[in-house]
Amino acid sequence: MLKGKRGKRLLLGQIAVFTVVWLVGVFFVFSGRAEAAEAAASGNEIATAAAFIAAGLVTGMGAIGTGIAVSSAAAAAIAAVSENEQNFGKSMIFVAMAEGIAIYGLLVAFMILGRV
Repeated sequence: MLKGKRGKRLLLGQIAVFTVVWLVGVFFVFSGRAEAAEAAASGNEIATAAAFIAAGLVTGMGAIGTGIAVSSAAAAAIAAVSENEQNFGKSMIFVAMAEGIAIYGLLVAFMILGRV
């Protein structure tokens, strides 16, 4: 984990980029012509937009979680293998389990999009 001024700048930059992307997405979801506003009154357009946003969030959060988990597990796996080469199989299981988080995120996203 980054510490100090560089870590704070990186975190604030990521939050700023996320906020800008989110605001642009909300702007495009809720902007449109009068016909789109009338169609949105029925709830179909808003529900569809919410499903796409939810699918994107679940995929993104799963990828972020996977990155955090794999960074720790892979570092420990490399250290374990460098001490004893017979630990390779055991250590790769933990790295693969961390990769499963992203797969679960994609699975939930496909389930959400399947209902749209």
